[in-house]
Amino acid sequence: MLDGLARRLIDPPLDRAGRSLAGAGVSANAVTMLGLVTGLAAALMIALRFDGAALVLFAVNRVLDGLDGAVARSSERTDRGGLLDIVFDFTVYGAVPLAFALREPDTFAVPAAVLLMSFYVNGASFLAFAAIAAKRGLDTQTRGIKSIYFSAGLMEGTETILFFLAMILVPAWFPILAYAFAGLTFMSALARIVLAWYAFRDEDEDNDGSS
Repeated sequence: MLDGLARRLIDPPLDRAGRSLAGAGVSANAVTMLGLVTGLAAALMIALRFDGAALVLFAVNRVLDGLDGAVARSSERTDRGGLLDIVFDFTVYGAVPLAFALREPDTFAVPAAVLLMSFYVNGASFLAFAAIAAKRGLDTQTRGIKSIYFSAGLMEGTETILFFLAMILVPAWFPILAYAFAGLTFMSALARIVLAWYAFRDEDEDNDGSS
């Protein structure tokens, strides 16, 4: 929901940095892989209760996640790079709730499981929407130039960052934040499914409905 506004603010400095890195010979895939390492390191720090280190590493991960796309736009966009970007993002997003569950199994395991379930459902709706949009030749750049169709939702990258930062800053609030985040994520998935139900109607379905 906030990604459109966030992109207008962060894209200009990221694009400048991306041009500099591309000019120095740094590849977008290298930035993506470094982002994965810092994201998983942040999750490890959460599990080990080193919250200050986790906060810094997660912030670096999010900067690198935006920077790899800027480098790609200044050099060469590839399908393999796009695949790595999506898979590594999902990996980090899943690692953070898992880290909290490992940190306090008795208190955090259930809310972490509910949150991961919401990610699973939302990710399925997101990727299914993208696959069908590609099949129909649809395209959008409302969330920047992407390798796949990005359908807008109530919970997007910016909201995820804000919730994760709040969890790291105040770990005791993790259950409340996780349930709230999960509820909003389920709502986002439901809204996308409803949108797809109407947007992806076939001509024969339209004719059946009017007869």
